[in-house]
Formats: sequence, C-alpha cells, structure tokens
Amino acid sequence: MVKHHGVHFLEKKHQKLNINSTNKNDILKLLGEPSTKSTFDNDIWIYIERKISTGKIYYLGKEKLIVNDVLVLELNDMGLLASKKLYKKEDMNNLEFVENSTDPAYRKRSFVYDFLSSMRQKINDPMGKRNKK
Repeated sequence: MVKHHGVHFLEKKHQKLNINSTNKNDILKLLGEPSTKSTFDNDIWIYIERKISTGKIYYLGKEKLIVNDVLVLELNDMGLLASKKLYKKEDMNNLEFVENSTDPAYRKRSFVYDFLSSMRQKINDPMGKRNKK
C-alpha cells in the first residue's frame, strides 16, 4: 500500500515550468495551490510530494520512503516565475544524533542548593510539626 501526500508527479510537472515566461495562473493550473506560501521580497511558493510504502511482512510493517520531493518557486513582482529549485530525496542529509547527554548543574547538590532547600522547608513548616507524628 502506498500513501501519497502532495502533488502527484512533481518532478515531471516542474519541467514544464519556464523561468521568465510561466506566470502565477499557469503554475496554479499545472500544480494547484501550493503547500506553503511565503511573502518576503518576492513570493515564494513551496510544493511537496511524498510517497511512503508499507514494508514487507518480515520488516514488521516498517514504512519505506519512496519519494520525498520539494519544489521551491520564486515569483517576481509581475507574477512571473523568477527561479525554481527541486530538492529530491537524494538531497536529504542523513543526520546522526549523539545519544550522550549532559546533566544539568542544578542536580549537583551545592551549598546554595542545600541552603535554599532548608529555607523552603522552614517556610513551609515553621514550627517543625509536620515531620513529628
């Protein structure tokens, strides 16, 4: 079973877009509404295509990423396509995360920690009657 998200056949459709000749209406007709719009100096439209397949039975249903494409289109003030960039699955970086962690400094019991804990206890129970039963 294949789960599909976004614009179908994004890689083929982006080849039909020509810089400085394709306008907003042509893009909307070909690709539809963008997944994300950004307005800074120029309009930036982002289209996404993602296909995931469920794995074989001996992989216990683990999902496999088939297609992960992102198309970034930049439009100028006149509504014409100024630039386009297609990012493919192969462009993704494999990031390795370190599993070591640093303990926070407040876990170490210091004089200040002990002093503040003692003050808190005295504020909460000024007569010292809670511990005595």
